[in-house]
Amino acid sequence: MFKQIVRLSSRRTNLRFIPRSGHGPELQEPTGYLFNQKPGVKYEKEGWENLWFYGFYGAIFFGSIGLYFKPDTKVRTWARIEAEKRMAERGDVLTYKHTDYVI
Repeated sequence: MFKQIVRLSSRRTNLRFIPRSGHGPELQEPTGYLFNQKPGVKYEKEGWENLWFYGFYGAIFFGSIGLYFKPDTKVRTWARIEAEKRMAERGDVLTYKHTDYVI
């Protein structure tokens, strides 16, 4: 009696997890063509492809030019320029004389 109950209950739980769907296969079947394009057929671009290419790569191009010519706004650079200016006002020499040591 107990074996029959266990067998029936296990059979019923397995039926619960069977996938039931009312549609066909989700993926396209492989045709053997690269990118699903038949050989010899001219490729027609879609409307968004030119916008994506010129918009994306144009933005990268102009962004990289903008970053290249971006002013240097580091605190260290500003402090160096300010220190050199103050030293020049005081009359301090920023360069050292080259000495020739002969041994």
